[in-house]
Amino acid sequence: MQDVAALLERQRPDMLLMQEVTQHMDRLTTLVPGHYHRLPWPGRIHGLAVWSRHHLAAPQVLPLPASPLPGRLPRRRAQIVQLGEITVANVHLSHGQLLNRRQLLRIAAALRGKPSAIIGDYNAVGPSLIPGFADVGPREPTHFGGDVLPFRLDRCLAHGVACTFAGTLDFGPSDHKPIVLDLQVAEMKVHHHPMQRMRRRLAGIRAAFR
Repeated sequence: MQDVAALLERQRPDMLLMQEVTQHMDRLTTLVPGHYHRLPWPGRIHGLAVWSRHHLAAPQVLPLPASPLPGRLPRRRAQIVQLGEITVANVHLSHGQLLNRRQLLRIAAALRGKPSAIIGDYNAVGPSLIPGFADVGPREPTHFGGDVLPFRLDRCLAHGVACTFAGTLDFGPSDHKPIVLDLQVAEMKVHHHPMQRMRRRLAGIRAAFR
C-alpha cells in the first residue's frame, strides 16, 4: 500500500486502475485522499480496484465468459467505471488466448457507442483485434516471463477516445510495469455533402473580407 501511495504522489493521476488487489489496499485513502472501490473475485482473496482523486459513482460489475473446464477459476469480472465523459473497463483477463478474446468482445459489446477504454492486464499474446477499438497503449514489454521472455500484457483498447501519451514506468515491487495513458474524448468527424462544404468555404471567404 505504501508503494502505491508513493506512486500516486509522484504521478498525480486522475485515476489508477489496479489488478490482483487484496483487502490490505482498502486503507489506501488514509494515505492518499480520494475515492476507492474494490471488486473481489468469487472464491479468491484478490480482485480489481480503482482509485481516483475525483468522485466516482459505484462501478458496475460485468461478468465475463469463463472456461467450461472444471477447476478453471476464478470466474473473472470487469470493473466498469465512469470518469467524466469516458467509460473505463478495468480488466484482468484469462490466460487462455481464445478465452481472453471472448472476454474482450463481451466488454466491447457492453461499451459500444460511448467513448470508452479497456485497460489492464490482458494476458494476451499477439494482437487483440476488436472491431471499433484501437490499440492505443504503449508498445514496449510490461512483463518478463521467467524474468527472460518479454510480453506486452498490459494494454489499452479505446473507442471514441484519443490517446495523447502512452508509456510505461519502471518496475516496482510488482512483476508488471505500470502503464501511463493520457486520454481524452476524440473529436467527431462530420461528413458533409460536397455542395455543403463549398457553401461553407464561400461563407468563410465572405466573412473574412467584411
